Amino acid sequence: MLQTPLSTDQNGMEWHISAGLVPYADAVTTMEERVARIAAGDAPEAIWLLEHPPLYTAGTSARPEDLTDPGRFPVHVSQRGGQYTYHGPGQRVVYVMLDVGKRGRDVRCFVRQLEAWVIATLAEFNVKGEIRPGRVGVWVTRDDKPPGPTGQKQEDKIAAIGIRLRKWVSFHGISINVEPDLSHFSGIVPCGITEHGVTSLVDLGLPVSMDDLDMALRRCFSQSFD
Repeated sequence: MLQTPLSTDQNGMEWHISAGLVPYADAVTTMEERVARIAAGDAPEAIWLLEHPPLYTAGTSARPEDLTDPGRFPVHVSQRGGQYTYHGPGQRVVYVMLDVGKRGRDVRCFVRQLEAWVIATLAEFNVKGEIRPGRVGVWVTRDDKPPGPTGQKQEDKIAAIGIRLRKWVSFHGISINVEPDLSHFSGIVPCGITEHGVTSLVDLGLPVSMDDLDMALRRCFSQSFD
């Protein structure tokens, strides 16, 4: 399913972008095949940018009670870490097939690099993304919303992160909300967190296109990984 790469960077890593909506099962099969080839030394690392049709995925820590509307969209059991998340049109999914073995074999450091990459990318649009202890993903403080019941500013999630390693090669990765239908998140408890919401770049009032985000992702990658 991975076509001719859009580009190859100075380290030989390939960037791929898929047009249209890629079925989730097909994407997983493609990732697993590429990961095996990377681990065997038969293929370079790759970043794959795509969108999925509406669906929910259950990570390895997903709790059944967090799937609140099981008949709404297809549900896929995923091998990635984390709990339930949503994928759908208007959300940029970024699958990272990188050799973590060559990059220090430090999984926590690798996750921090992914977070830093997302935060740097959001900063390209003057969005301050932040991480929070005990919460996976990247969050934004909503100064445009009234404070919550405790008087604290509300926070919404704008990007999710969930990875898996096989022979020290990563797959799965990141999802960043550009302009998805945010009501679709209501069929799950996203990442098991009930007290905070979800947002997107367009929901924040920013007319960002998928192409804009893709260019920012490519510009900011080296800041976190090279």
